[in-house]
Amino acid sequence: MEIKKKDNSVSMNTMTEGSTLKIILTFAFPMLIGNILQQLYNMVDSIVVGNYVGKLALAAVGTGFPIIFMMAAMFIGLGLGATILISQYIGAGDMNSVQKTAQTIYTAMILGSIPISIIGIFLSEPILILINTPVDALPMAKIYMMIVFLGMIGSFGYNVNAGILQGFGDSKSSLLFLAIATVINIILDLVFVIVFHWGVAGVAIATIIAQAASWIFGIVYMRKKYEILRFPILRFRFDRVILKKIIKLGLPTGIQQTLFSIGIMSLQSLVNSYGSDFIAGFNAANKIDTFAFMPIQSFSNAVTTFTGQNIGAKRMDRVHQGTVTAISLSVVVCIACLVIVPLGPYLLGLFSPDVAVIEAGMIYLKNVMPTIALLAVVFTINAVIRGAGESIVPMIGAIVSLWLGRIPAAYFIADKFGKEYMFLSYAVGWAFWLLISGPYYLSGKWKSKSEKLLNNTIVIE
Repeated sequence: MEIKKKDNSVSMNTMTEGSTLKIILTFAFPMLIGNILQQLYNMVDSIVVGNYVGKLALAAVGTGFPIIFMMAAMFIGLGLGATILISQYIGAGDMNSVQKTAQTIYTAMILGSIPISIIGIFLSEPILILINTPVDALPMAKIYMMIVFLGMIGSFGYNVNAGILQGFGDSKSSLLFLAIATVINIILDLVFVIVFHWGVAGVAIATIIAQAASWIFGIVYMRKKYEILRFPILRFRFDRVILKKIIKLGLPTGIQQTLFSIGIMSLQSLVNSYGSDFIAGFNAANKIDTFAFMPIQSFSNAVTTFTGQNIGAKRMDRVHQGTVTAISLSVVVCIACLVIVPLGPYLLGLFSPDVAVIEAGMIYLKNVMPTIALLAVVFTINAVIRGAGESIVPMIGAIVSLWLGRIPAAYFIADKFGKEYMFLSYAVGWAFWLLISGPYYLSGKWKSKSEKLLNNTIVIE
């Protein structure tokens, strides 16, 4: 049994004492603001190309996103694995392992981003063709994707920084990084598209420059604020035991995200079959409904770190309190966000004045928004399970939700009742997910998953 002396020299935000509601709100609020900035960041891309380049450009940017997400999905999972591991080590007071975890995930990120970028560049056009991208939107979608893949390391770097900081209980610092990226992206979007007339290429170039800037600033900031993170970034070192733990925690989520993005591409193929107007409306509506999803994501990320720290500190009573609090907050926000539906035509008009595009977007909003509270419940439950160190069950639930729920339902509904109702398939998928994760959560089996990860470390005050 390994014995570690608790290191109190590192400034961090502990979640093992104090009001559960206050802690979750305090931790989630900066992430929510960050998510709003991130969405603003993405919306500006779509608004600028939709209004100054045309609806084909809006369709092209929307079509490319699921493919980009698919290529990045594995790193998203590994980043979450690092976040969970860091939060549990902090809860246990093992700061030496915290530093090893941060250095290991950074090495894996930098070395892994190169092949992903290369593969993404070469596969852009074949995948776009595979998902039935309309011929009129294909050239612009290809240009957009290739440029974004070229600068993918900036996006990976920002997300790794944010993941490490979330493990520390610090959600505010990454908000600063994102604010920098958002301001740079908005300015460059306007300059490259309106002034230089670079079209979708300008939007893509603005994106990768902004992401790289936020990543580099994040490195400087983290090294200044946290002494334990002042390791040489480019001295590629990793701990094999730590890497194995990160993979164990993150690989299921990475596989889940990859299969999820492939499923979204399958759904995108169905959307693409209805033409560029429908694609553009779907893309715009996706940007709008994300404002309801952002609080769900923020509260879920908060409860993941909250769960990790409190399990590390053997405070299971607080884990239950955190679960109830996060679900309640998420559902209340979802109910409030129903106002998006009556405001839909006005919001969609920001992206394109085209009537057909607005009508297509309203089909999505009317189908999805009334049931999004169901997603809030299932997302929070899975966040708690992951925070405890169990990634397999959430992965299975997500895969079943998408491949046995949403996708078959979308094709069936579109065929039998028309495209006007096809997005009701989202609620079908969320219900499938809840039927898998809900009973597992209630069983309590996830509570013992962190013990092996912490290696029975004893903390000496």
